[in-house]
Amino acid sequence: MSKDIGLQKLLHDIRYRRDRFRQFLGIAFIILVSAAGEPKKIWFVLGAALVLLGISVRLWASGHIKKNKVLATDGPYSFVRHPLYVGNITLGFGFALASGLWWSLLLLIGLLIGFYPPAIRHEDEKLHRLFKEVWEQWRRETRALIPRFVHFRQDQRGRWSFWQSLRQNGEPLIALFLLGCLYCLYLKIV
Repeated sequence: MSKDIGLQKLLHDIRYRRDRFRQFLGIAFIILVSAAGEPKKIWFVLGAALVLLGISVRLWASGHIKKNKVLATDGPYSFVRHPLYVGNITLGFGFALASGLWWSLLLLIGLLIGFYPPAIRHEDEKLHRLFKEVWEQWRRETRALIPRFVHFRQDQRGRWSFWQSLRQNGEPLIALFLLGCLYCLYLKIV
């Protein structure tokens, strides 16, 4: 069997090139818990609130991204270095709670531990290479995932842009997909 295809390639890529699978597995997780979910009203309400918060964080962050041109240190990036990941983690926990599936929390934690530490390291290394001293100052004052309530201050004052969010990540479309999955869970408790 060729090393370019098949199970060996898949296992190699999962081990050494996890970033290729992070988004796919995140979407698969959401679809799985939405399809298999057995929501209970109280857990659904709590989970839905987290999903909405996660979507909001992602929309806010994606409207400030300057993709490899300028280091985004404004908006949510002034509080945390990886707000898109914070949004993903928040909405992941929201879907796990909303689904009512006890094992979904274990699966989510496994995905987060397996994929986010290497993704954060890779992203930080890339940004450091691109923006050197500015990134170093921002890193000293801004945590990776846990927001500080005293935000990073720099001269840059960008504004949130819907079009930026749509162009860079397709984030409004992702938000609609996530809301659709949440609605599918809701239909199971109505």
